Amino acid sequence: MKRREFITATAATAIGLALGQRALATDGPKPDSRPNVLFIMTDQQHAGMMSCTGNKWLKTPALDRLAASGIRFERAYACNPVCVPSRFSLQTGLMPSAIGMGQNGDSARAAVTDIMLRQSLGCIFQKAGYETVYGGKVHLPKKMNNVQKIGYRNLTGDSRQGLADACAKFIKGQHTKPFFLFASFINPHDICYMAINDFSRSQAQAPAGNIDSKTCEAVLDRARKSKDISAFVEKNCPPLPANHGLPEAEPECITQKYVNARPFRAYIREKWTKNQWRLHRWVYCRLTEMVDKEIGIVLDSLREAGLENNTLIIFTSDHGDMDSAHKMEHKSVLYEESIRVPFIMSYKGRIHAGVVDDTHLVSNGLDLLPTLCDYAGIETPQGLEGISLRPLAERKNTKQWRDFVISESQNGRMLQTGRFKYCIYDSGRDREQLIDLKRDPGEMKNLAKVDDYKDILHRHRQLLRDWVQKIGDRIADEYVDAGT
Repeated sequence: MKRREFITATAATAIGLALGQRALATDGPKPDSRPNVLFIMTDQQHAGMMSCTGNKWLKTPALDRLAASGIRFERAYACNPVCVPSRFSLQTGLMPSAIGMGQNGDSARAAVTDIMLRQSLGCIFQKAGYETVYGGKVHLPKKMNNVQKIGYRNLTGDSRQGLADACAKFIKGQHTKPFFLFASFINPHDICYMAINDFSRSQAQAPAGNIDSKTCEAVLDRARKSKDISAFVEKNCPPLPANHGLPEAEPECITQKYVNARPFRAYIREKWTKNQWRLHRWVYCRLTEMVDKEIGIVLDSLREAGLENNTLIIFTSDHGDMDSAHKMEHKSVLYEESIRVPFIMSYKGRIHAGVVDDTHLVSNGLDLLPTLCDYAGIETPQGLEGISLRPLAERKNTKQWRDFVISESQNGRMLQTGRFKYCIYDSGRDREQLIDLKRDPGEMKNLAKVDDYKDILHRHRQLLRDWVQKIGDRIADEYVDAGT
């Protein structure tokens, strides 16, 4: 071969190799551009328990920072104001009545089907190629209480500082595909034990000995160390809310089946002083600050790992707490403090920052699954009532939205159309409750028997009846009647 031919052949070979390598690079596996998903949930945190909502009695810098980076929905509601039914909805996009569930005690007999398991959040994302991980409190119906059955690898059973640290370690680790991390924190749920333990002491019994109780007691001890507890309350504790009193024509079922169902609830509604209620509110604030600090660890790890720009973050709570409204604590009832929850979405570059949506009605249990599927490019299972929040979060095509939102409880149903809120309970006097939330945000006046509101009452009755029939809610079907 002549020298010129050799040079030409060699050059051609080099060009061919380069083109081949470029073709391999083009035709080979592409990086997965789908977003990571970080879902953070607290337990028993009502919508007003963040300083970014204007609550000056606590400081939640982590959640405030998250809200500032995205959108905060002011009108988000839980599907049921207790743990297990609400958490079922968050995992499946179904109302708890779909499995015959109204309260935590229905867990063992809840009719969870294999299809529901296969179409739950973890399984959907696992099948779509996501690394699916769950950490913290579970508390789901018995058939799905093992997170591996619903598509997750168990990160940790710790729902406190240990969860925050485990999440941070996971986030900073190596990831060969996008992840879906479900972080379920326990607090401020420990507030439950303030009333429980106070009642126990009134019966000459010792406080509960579990970590939830001990955590609550440790916070309370900070106030007890004060030489003058009344002076401590006056200086440090939030005032009583405007709706601390008992509402006019409150449904009798609330007393019979919610308050009197647990002796400690009846005891505190009757016996607690104003100072005790204010101290309860103070402890609730401190427990919320505790979980905010843990959430901050998780959010910091995301930034340190350089993943903020490719991670959709959603924060909510499974339900609220009555926080002394209507002389109640705990949850279960259909009052706003119990069913309205925080809901924040953040995704840098996609979701507008610093937005507060106080117009659109959100169901955290129904809307979470369609929203996550939308962002991940996953087909949403058929037959769900939820709606993707992506158009609202990205401020696109927001004119059409739902007209009402529904919440269920163990003995009642709630339908809210924005200004008006209608509740019906299964027994007792004054079974129906109609509230004008614009004029009466504290829910102190029941308008169900006021003549001027007959048409509004009838409309809400019919909307609820149509919903019950549409979704096949056999529990409510026995007592929800448009002709009540």
